[in-house]
Amino acid sequence: MKLTDCHTHTQFSVDSEADINKCIERAAELGLAAYAITDHCECNRWYSKEHYPDEEVYPYFDFGRDFENSLTAVTELKEKWSGRLNLICGVEMGQATHDFDIAERIVTDPRLDFVLGSMHQLPKTEDFCFLDYKAMTADEVDGLCQRYFEEIYKLCKWGKFDVLAHLTYLLRYMKRELGKCPDISRYDDIIADSFRLLAQNGKGLEINTSGIRQGFGDTFPDLKYVKLFRKLGGEIISIGSDSHTVEDIGANAADGIETARAAGFTRIAYFRGRKVQFIDID
Repeated sequence: MKLTDCHTHTQFSVDSEADINKCIERAAELGLAAYAITDHCECNRWYSKEHYPDEEVYPYFDFGRDFENSLTAVTELKEKWSGRLNLICGVEMGQATHDFDIAERIVTDPRLDFVLGSMHQLPKTEDFCFLDYKAMTADEVDGLCQRYFEEIYKLCKWGKFDVLAHLTYLLRYMKRELGKCPDISRYDDIIADSFRLLAQNGKGLEINTSGIRQGFGDTFPDLKYVKLFRKLGGEIISIGSDSHTVEDIGANAADGIETARAAGFTRIAYFRGRKVQFIDID
């Protein structure tokens, strides 16, 4: 089985201290068929704090600087590791819907091989990892979920990324605080509409394996939604550990592939020069 990891973070992400050279060495040791570095770049905090005088949530800014530092480093390392590792220059682009101008600037950078589209927070709201779910009523939790999946649909309608990252990201933190997840089946219609947009426009869905090792107990999204994506015409599936440490690179990649297989996929994808490449599962 050829393993890939198309969602990883290094020292150029605000929430990681993983040395980029050690990360690459680890990916090579594992013999990954494709290894993408996708450091964070949040569109709604591209500039310094002074540019956002009314922004009161999330203390970190200057993601434009991080983006440039990451791409510069990975571009140089791609040349150094040529012939030894299929190193992919990527980005995890957060909140494109909050600033489409910045999002356009990101996705048109010619150095990029791969763009993950993600949603870590809603407008004027904290990142989902910082919210106090215990202080919310059931209706407030449901409203948050509704707004989230509406924002995901808006992101998919724009659609200038390659793969939608960790669709059910917010459930990680809800389960951690509440001990259980809300029933998101009530949002299946808008999720299906998002999947149709992805499939029609040749975009992919990520199987994010971080939940397996972080106590959630499943992938983001789970098998039900990977199956739904396949049923609605989806052909592109990528596997990502969402690693923020050297040790987690490639973590549970085989489990991600088994989820893809169970959903009816016969191949997994990675991107080179923003063009999809496929690897047969068997």
